[in-house]
Amino acid sequence: MPHLRIWDVPPELLCRSHLLGEHRELHAIWVILTEDKKGYSRHPETLRWRGKLAALYRRHTALVKEMRARGYRHRSPLDRSRAVGWASQDEFVDDFGHQLFLLSRKGCDCLVG
Repeated sequence: MPHLRIWDVPPELLCRSHLLGEHRELHAIWVILTEDKKGYSRHPETLRWRGKLAALYRRHTALVKEMRARGYRHRSPLDRSRAVGWASQDEFVDDFGHQLFLLSRKGCDCLVG
């Protein structure tokens, strides 16, 4: 199964590639969940956000804040009126420690090592 990833680490720790990649994948998951699209609807990363669009919206806000801090222009806002459900995420594909481990093994500039 292709890998979608919404990290649970603070966005300021992510390298450029992972920050922008997560932003792109978050939009894909948002569309799947808000428009009832079928592609990747059964992916574990998508499933953990069902009923938690408010939390996904909050993650998007955090990503955008970091993107702007790095000088990126953000032109893909989410529809806040669709940010319903739980405002926090308590389900994980990989726990926080394992996410840090995975990022540290990628050989990128993420600040997790």
